Amino acid sequence: MRRVNLQTSLRRSGNENAMARYDGLPDELRRWLASAALPWSARSALRLWQRALRECPADTGHALQALSRAEMRLLQRDAASVWGQEYPRA
Repeated sequence: MRRVNLQTSLRRSGNENAMARYDGLPDELRRWLASAALPWSARSALRLWQRALRECPADTGHALQALSRAEMRLLQRDAASVWGQEYPRA
């Protein structure tokens, strides 16, 4: 099966423990991942989450904003290869 709609520069992993990793994430992070535009791995999302919490301990709002900013950067970077050089002006 081809995954045409999943064109992203995020690395894919063939990790058989992906669901267990996801289940071990903090509730706020799992809720964010449930509505994320990209197919984040639990490992990479947790890494960004922990980095943001080191910057502002106990501020989950800051961590969620950091994840959203990272996702926006990835979407902007991938937009040209997915939708063409003129996106969003085309």
